[in-house]
Amino acid sequence: MTMPTDDQLATLGAAFDAFARRYKLADALGSDKPLNELDKQTLLYVAEHSECGPTDVARFLGVPNTTISSSTDRLVKRGLIERHRPEADRRAVALRLSAAGKARADGFAAAHLELYRRMLAPLSAEERTRFIAMITKIVSHAD
Repeated sequence: MTMPTDDQLATLGAAFDAFARRYKLADALGSDKPLNELDKQTLLYVAEHSECGPTDVARFLGVPNTTISSSTDRLVKRGLIERHRPEADRRAVALRLSAAGKARADGFAAAHLELYRRMLAPLSAEERTRFIAMITKIVSHAD
């Protein structure tokens, strides 16, 4: 495996900057105050893993438990998630979406799908397959 050149790194950086500007997913779902990226990712994780614990979210996002505690505090205050104690283990804390949180997460999911459609539209079917494979390879080796 060869190392990328400085020119390749500069070109990649410029492409990522342009990509981020063009495809930035705005939190334009109503007049609510936008969520920061951590809170958005926490909300989306809980949407996919109802009844998960804060430690599960922290492990998935790769952040300290205290960071997720702050995120869940903000989301609870905004009425987007609820904390409760499961009957099976009253010492544990489980997270679930409120009705408002479900609506918000569904809005994010729909916006993400539209974003992905716009991103992939200029590519041929073969290019899409290769692009997705390359991105998947990059992500799987990021750790």
